[in-house]
Amino acid sequence: MNQFELKPAELPTWGQRSALRVLKLFGWRMLYRPLPGPRGIAVVYPHTSNWDFIVGLFGKWAVGLPFRWLAKDSLFKTPLGGWFRSLGGEPVDRSAPQGMIRSQAERMNAADWYWLAITPEATRGYRPGWKSGFYHLALEARVPLLLVYIDYPNKTLGVVDHLHLSGNPEADMAAIAAIYAGHQGLYPHNAAPIVLAERRAEPRD
Repeated sequence: MNQFELKPAELPTWGQRSALRVLKLFGWRMLYRPLPGPRGIAVVYPHTSNWDFIVGLFGKWAVGLPFRWLAKDSLFKTPLGGWFRSLGGEPVDRSAPQGMIRSQAERMNAADWYWLAITPEATRGYRPGWKSGFYHLALEARVPLLLVYIDYPNKTLGVVDHLHLSGNPEADMAAIAAIYAGHQGLYPHNAAPIVLAERRAEPRD
């Protein structure tokens, strides 16, 4: 038995216990280790299926923490906008990505508690690498990463691995790849290689 495996009886609220029981009903187990601080970025990988959102949502409810996620602002102008917000969604204007990173870092550091979930592949289909926004945001805000995996072969949602970036992209991505080694999504052929596909043009202060 993994020391980090969550058990329904150990969770404090009915809602948390119910969410974990739903995961278990479908054969999933969840591993969780307390977060390394009040702010950070939860990197979710691999992301190859719409089911990832459902598994992750029940995992969020099980731990009872208000993880947030970003989506294009037009999504929140639809009739479902209020529902997306209730699930932790926040709109973002992607027309100015460099300014967005800085403003998002300021927003994170101004909050008492702010963990942001990001899927660096940014798509369920194959792409040749990870979008680098999560990396630059973590450095800009000076916050740690939580490396979340949704492992379908083993039906395990892992929320245990923490990493503080060094600022050396090659070394950091190698460390990330080592943590994710052996964990596969529902469609492994769609998982992106763990390399940064783009670099920040604007240097940080």
